[in-house]
Amino acid sequence: MKPSTFMAWITRMPLLERWALMHCFQKENVSEHCHQVAVIAHLLVVIKNKRFGGKLNPEKAATIALYHEVSETKLQDINSNTKYHSPEFTKAFKKLEDLAEKECLASLPEDLREEMEPLLVQTQVDPEYKAIVKAADILQAYVKTMNELRFNNDEFQHVKINLDKKLKQMEQDLPEVKCFIEIFLDSCTSTLDKLTENELTN
Repeated sequence: MKPSTFMAWITRMPLLERWALMHCFQKENVSEHCHQVAVIAHLLVVIKNKRFGGKLNPEKAATIALYHEVSETKLQDINSNTKYHSPEFTKAFKKLEDLAEKECLASLPEDLREEMEPLLVQTQVDPEYKAIVKAADILQAYVKTMNELRFNNDEFQHVKINLDKKLKQMEQDLPEVKCFIEIFLDSCTSTLDKLTENELTN
């Protein structure tokens, strides 16, 4: 059986630093980011199904989220301002990401590729799940931003403004996003003492 390099690339994700061009109070890597996005995506689908009549699979959403940055194992994290600097830049980066995702897919044994393709290659991801993972991605970035601002890191002021706009729009299309914010967001920037106090009083 031919050996695969797929897991070797995945295990290097903790080495890929996010927000690399910005001063950060707390460093974050791509592996941590994907894990948190997966948790948020799972919760979004649970909320969608329980409160808004959704029929999606929470585990599938979480799995897609775990792999949603797989292209960065080849390309590393690219600053969003650079990626979306112009339509030409965006088109070029999207093409690179697609090539990187397909290269990751090709590194798997051939008999596993059909099942993995709709998880790894973003152009093949079901649009409903893709929207959920995108929302989870933005929510995770928002939590990160709020924590950086909590420690007076002004580097993230403009990030918050941009994310506020995106979340407002998403709330219109995905009511589970607004619900998630109301339930979970405030506690994500609480101190340890405050979290413990809240647990004891609930």
